[in-house]
Amino acid sequence: MIYPIVVYGDAVLRKRATNIKEGTDLTELVENMYETMHGAHGIGLAAPQIGKSVRLFVVDGTTLDDEPTLVDFKKIFVNPQILKETGEEWDFEEGCLSIPNIREDVWRKENVRIKYFDEQWNAFEEEFTGMKARIIQHEYDHIEGKLFIDYLTPLKKRMLKGKLADISKGDVDTDYRILAPLKKIILAFN
Repeated sequence: MIYPIVVYGDAVLRKRATNIKEGTDLTELVENMYETMHGAHGIGLAAPQIGKSVRLFVVDGTTLDDEPTLVDFKKIFVNPQILKETGEEWDFEEGCLSIPNIREDVWRKENVRIKYFDEQWNAFEEEFTGMKARIIQHEYDHIEGKLFIDYLTPLKKRMLKGKLADISKGDVDTDYRILAPLKKIILAFN
């Protein structure tokens, strides 16, 4: 099942997600999240982006032919906890399925140490570097109620204000279904 992507302005994207009860069967949800992510041509998707405020995200960098370090990077992170971010900060142009058609440079640490479960509830503690670390940090931000635009300067944020307002109203072109918070309100009053 492909979910619509919740876009900028929806409160679920700003809420710190809750832990999932250990032992919960996540098979169908994880399958649906991968299907939704692939349908929108994404490389990461957090549960809040489909309207579910739980601590779960999936990543799949295997589709990026131009990034050999991601050739085997397909993982599920359940109840993750970043333990440490280290190394030099480096910038990279990021985008987000919940903020379509906006891309901006974001500075992040080059290494991340994270503790998490997979969908079978096996526990892991691993360190990731480079693009893997960046993807994890971006998706982890989602379950913390944070968006990549939060890292931008006040001037950049002001410059994007109109585009973000349009996204909230659903006035944006995407090749995937979206759920816009202000569009829901507008439709409810018609």
